[in-house]
Amino acid sequence: MCARSGVLSVAFGILRTDMETIGAGRSTGNGTRSESRPAESRPAEPPHDPRPFAHLDVPLAGLYRRVMLVFTAAKQRFVVHLRPEDVAEALNRDGNWAAVAQEQVEEALRSLESWGNLRADPDTGRVTTVEDFYRARYLYQLTREGEAAERALALYEAELSRRGELQAVALEDISIRLRALLDLPDPADPAVAHNLLLELMGRLDSLAANASAFMSSLQRTLDLQEIDEDAFLAYKDRLISYLERFVSELVVKAFEIEGLLKRLDTAGGDRVDGLLRLASEREAADAAPDQEPPGAESEAGSAQPRVADRRLAEWRDRWSGLASWFVTADRRHPSQAELLRGRTRQAIPDLLATVSLLQERRTGRSDRSSDFRALARWFAETSSEADAHRLWRAAFGLASSRHLTAEATAEQPDVPASTSWLAAPQTEIAPRLRATGRYARRGYQRRVTDRSAEREHLARHADAERQQTDAARRRLATGRPTRLSDLGPLNSAEFGLFLRLLGEALASGTSGPDGASRTRTSDGTMEITLRPLPGAVTAQIVTVGGVMLGPDHELTITDLGYGSAQPDYGRAESGYGSAQSAGARVAAGLGTV
Repeated sequence: MCARSGVLSVAFGILRTDMETIGAGRSTGNGTRSESRPAESRPAEPPHDPRPFAHLDVPLAGLYRRVMLVFTAAKQRFVVHLRPEDVAEALNRDGNWAAVAQEQVEEALRSLESWGNLRADPDTGRVTTVEDFYRARYLYQLTREGEAAERALALYEAELSRRGELQAVALEDISIRLRALLDLPDPADPAVAHNLLLELMGRLDSLAANASAFMSSLQRTLDLQEIDEDAFLAYKDRLISYLERFVSELVVKAFEIEGLLKRLDTAGGDRVDGLLRLASEREAADAAPDQEPPGAESEAGSAQPRVADRRLAEWRDRWSGLASWFVTADRRHPSQAELLRGRTRQAIPDLLATVSLLQERRTGRSDRSSDFRALARWFAETSSEADAHRLWRAAFGLASSRHLTAEATAEQPDVPASTSWLAAPQTEIAPRLRATGRYARRGYQRRVTDRSAEREHLARHADAERQQTDAARRRLATGRPTRLSDLGPLNSAEFGLFLRLLGEALASGTSGPDGASRTRTSDGTMEITLRPLPGAVTAQIVTVGGVMLGPDHELTITDLGYGSAQPDYGRAESGYGSAQSAGARVAAGLGTV
């Protein structure tokens, strides 16, 4: 027993002596402490300028992200410190990734510490010997900057993956909270008012954020970005029903919420501002004191009124946002609810147009993408480079350039346009064209030719045509039934108009029970009725160009009075042209000229 205690005493004395030596080595004569550990065992100094997002743009960014996720998960379980072996075990526990060596984990931890994401503290909990004390052992934990960066990245990923939704239930919740605020007694309980306002603003934030995310996602769907076409076609009917249900709920609930907001604003005693003041004072009561120089609070009084004023301004801004969401100020500034309703309504026809586009693609109709894919397949199937060049010329119209203008001289031979530029002889061009890019000499612009006489001649000609057309309309468009044999002689303008109207009546192909054809001109100014006559004789129509023969019909031309005749009805040079163009349509029914 005595021998064992002696051995322990000797061992303890040696350990104590070494510890004292180490402690003495840390202390200096001026009261400072010097580190006697080896350089490799000391933790890295915390960075003066943290860069918590630096690990996202390095070659081992995936490993760093996994390490930070391990620390974030441990923080959620209220585990603050982790050893390197704990991190390695957590990383290797996930079978979806390759195994990570202990040395890689330690190197990653040191890098994250240098960027300010982690903090390293000496791990003295397992030190039993002097060798353990000299060995570098650290406990790592998240820094404030590292935790904030992880929260920002988690929020970023959540926002990108969030589908969003149109929360019709949130409209009902907002209406219930507003009605509860309206029914509060005067004076109201601060806790009840504060709770109702918090729930009201929370539901509005959720409604606005989800609506914005849903409409953005819907727009990407309409633009055919990042979607599965088969899945989209499968759920399109449910999506349209979803949009229609939300629009109907929004119309009803938005009107009800607008009425409640106006009742609160018109309530006596400035009720809304009083409720907002109760909420701001209740929040200011729990606010931590600001760091101010000594004597500032005694000069300006308590800091709580200043905090309450700031909170009151924030609550007034929130209430103003709530009002702008449901209350329309004027036509130029509609409410957010009206804008959302209009965008949702517009999304329904846009969605149907997208469905139609996908159906057209499925039925094999040609579009640019399928054309280019087919062209690429043809290029891949060509047997030689010459065939590929011929296909290129046929597809894209590749041909020799013919846009260069130069003066031909006797020394320059005339070569075909298909000659290659490499094989063609040299062509001399003017130095002015090479230097200035212009072939003509610069100088004063030519004077503009006076075309007033020509314009007057054209105006007189157009007026004469208009008069001839009006006279032809008055002659033919009487509104009374007239036999073709009773029309009498027709001049060129009248005959051109007659052939045009007769051709449209015969080309309409619509016949009534009595065999009559009724139609209107393309401009809608005249109506033509052409009725065959039983046992009719051959009608003769005398014109300046000859006699037109054909079976007799009863013709009724009615001027509908929608405007004056168009000039091309009786155009001198087009009168016969219209007769010739209509002759092919009339020849089968009226005979020959």
